[in-house]
Amino acid sequence: MTGHPDHPRPLLVRPAWQDLSGPWGYAPDGEDRGLAAGWHRDPAPFTRTITVPYPPESELSGVHESAPPVVWYRRTLRPAPAPGPGERLLLHFGAVDYRARVWVNGTHVGGHEGGHTPFTLDVTEALVPGEEQTVVVRAEDEHDDATQPRGKQDWREEPHGIWYHRTTGIWQPVWAEVVPALHLRRLHWTPDVPGAAVTLEVELSRRPDPPVDVRVVLTLGDEVLADQTCRTDRKDGRWTIAVPAAGHQMEQSRLLWTPETPTLLDARVEVLRDGRPVDAATSYVGLRSVGIRDGRFQLNGQPRFLRLVLAQNYWPGSHLAAPGPDALRREAELAKELGFNGVRVHQKVEDPRFLAWCDRIGLLVWSEMPSAYEYAPRTVERLTREWLEVVARDRSHPCVVTWVPFNESWGVWHAADVPEQRHALSALYHLTKAIDGTRPVISNDGWEHTESDIWGLHDYAPTGASIRERYADREALARILTDRPPARRVALLGDAVRRGQPVVLSEIGGTSLKPREEESWHGYATVGSTHELAEEFRQLVDAVLDSPELAGFCWTQLTDTEQETNGLLTAGREHKLPPETVRRILTRPARSTPAEAIDAARRAARDG
Repeated sequence: MTGHPDHPRPLLVRPAWQDLSGPWGYAPDGEDRGLAAGWHRDPAPFTRTITVPYPPESELSGVHESAPPVVWYRRTLRPAPAPGPGERLLLHFGAVDYRARVWVNGTHVGGHEGGHTPFTLDVTEALVPGEEQTVVVRAEDEHDDATQPRGKQDWREEPHGIWYHRTTGIWQPVWAEVVPALHLRRLHWTPDVPGAAVTLEVELSRRPDPPVDVRVVLTLGDEVLADQTCRTDRKDGRWTIAVPAAGHQMEQSRLLWTPETPTLLDARVEVLRDGRPVDAATSYVGLRSVGIRDGRFQLNGQPRFLRLVLAQNYWPGSHLAAPGPDALRREAELAKELGFNGVRVHQKVEDPRFLAWCDRIGLLVWSEMPSAYEYAPRTVERLTREWLEVVARDRSHPCVVTWVPFNESWGVWHAADVPEQRHALSALYHLTKAIDGTRPVISNDGWEHTESDIWGLHDYAPTGASIRERYADREALARILTDRPPARRVALLGDAVRRGQPVVLSEIGGTSLKPREEESWHGYATVGSTHELAEEFRQLVDAVLDSPELAGFCWTQLTDTEQETNGLLTAGREHKLPPETVRRILTRPARSTPAEAIDAARRAARDG
C-alpha cells in the first residue's frame, strides 16, 4: 500500500504519533478578557466541551452555535508522549482559523497567523516530567476583517448569497510526535521526467555537527529503482536522485503518474550518522510533468483535455472540516467515478489527506487560495505569507497541477483601473513561479488576467448553443478575449503576451433543480426535473467538447453547498443523476485533442 493517505501529513510519515482529536474543553471569550484573566493557566473557564477538529459553528463539534471572535481550547495529554534523552516533542496543528496562540503547562510555546495552513511547535521545554501535560489554544478570528483571507466564510450571522457559515478556530487535525533532536523537518519532491530523475530537497531541524548522511531509497513494489546516499553538514540539502528505469522509453509507461495509471513510487529517507539511523520517514513521489503548449494543457508532454468539477468540500454536519478521513477519500472517489479527471478546489486549502487520495486514485487538482475581500497593503502581506505556506505544503503532490492565488478579482476588485491591484496579481504569479516553476499558475481565475499560464474564463452561458457561438473558432475566441467577455469583465488586462496559453472555461453550468418555495436558494439557472438537468448538462458539456479552441472546463459543482443547490450530488452526497449518465457525457473525446479520440478508439478495440 503506497503512502499513508490517512496520516495527517502523508508526505512525511513516522509510524509513531498521537492523534489529539476528540473532546477538548471549550470557552468562548466574547469580551476578549481571557488573556488578562490568565485562562492559559486556569481550568475554571472551560466548562463546555468541543469535539476537535470540528469548528464550533458545526453540529459535529457538539457546540453548534455562532462563535465570538475569540475562543479558547484546553485538554490534557493522558498518557502524555514522553520524549527520551535527546528527543523532542512536536505539537502539530493542521489549521486554526485565523490567529492562534498556544500554551503548554502555562508556558507560551508559540503561535501562527493564517487560517488554512499548518504549523508545528517544539514544546519540549514546557513539559513537566512525570506529569500529565496541559495544552491551551487561543484562537482569534475577526468576523468583519475583510483583509483576512477567508474564502466563502460569511461575515454575517446567517449565510446569504454564495457565502457559508464561518469556520472559527481548530478545523484540521491536532497531533503530537516524538522525534530525535536532529530530524527531518520537511521533504520536497520535484520529478524530472525527461531527465529520468527526481530532485529531493531535505530540510533538517538543525545544522548537523558532525556531518550526516542522507539516504534515499525509491521502490515500486519490491523493485528498487534508486538507492542513493549523500553527505551534508548543512541544515538543508538538494539532491538529484537518478531513476534509470524511467530513462528507458518502454519502461516509462509503467512508471509515469497519470489519472488512468496513478503510479506512485514509495520513498524512504534516512538520516544516518556513522551508518546508524538518526531519523527516518516514509514518503512517496509521482513521476509526471505538467505544462502548456499550443493552446493545450500538457501532461507528460501530451495534450490533456481538462474535465474538472468545482469542489467546495463542505459538509452539512462539519462545514469546512471533513467529517473524517473516509469522507475525504469518498469526495475524491465521487468526482472520479462520475468521469471527471480533476477538481478545482474552490476558495479552500484542503486537508492534505484529500490530496493524498487524489494522488492515489489519479485526480488532477487546481489549488486555489481563499480570498480576502478588501484591498490594502495588509491584505497583500497576509495573502503572500499564507500562499507561500500553501505552496510549500503541497508542491510535492503529483495531483496538484495548477496554482490559483486569486479568483474573480476578489480583494482586487478594481484591478482594471488601479495599478497597485494589478501589481498584486502579477506579483503573486511571479512569486509562485519563482518558488515552483514546474506548474502553470493563473494570476486571477475567471477574468482580468495579468500574467497567466492558463486563461480561465467563467461563463455561465444558459445553453450549449451560446457556448458553440462564443467559442466556435479562433476569431470568435479572439473576440471573447478582447472585447466580448462572457462575464462583462475584461478577460485580459494590459497587452497580453500570447505564448500558447490554453483557454479553459473554469466555471460553467451551475444549474439547480427548481427549489421549493420555502427553500433558501442561490444559483444561476433552474430546471424542473432530473431529465432536464441531464439534458442541460449534456448540451453544455458537448458544446465545450466540440470547440476546437477550448482546452477544458470546470463544472459548477460537485455537491450542493448550503444554499447553493447546484451540485450534481446533494449535500448528503446522493446522486441527482445516474452516475453512468454523467460519466457517458463526460468521457466523450474532445475535438480539440485528437489524441483523446485515438486513445478512445484503441480502448474500444482492446475491450472488444
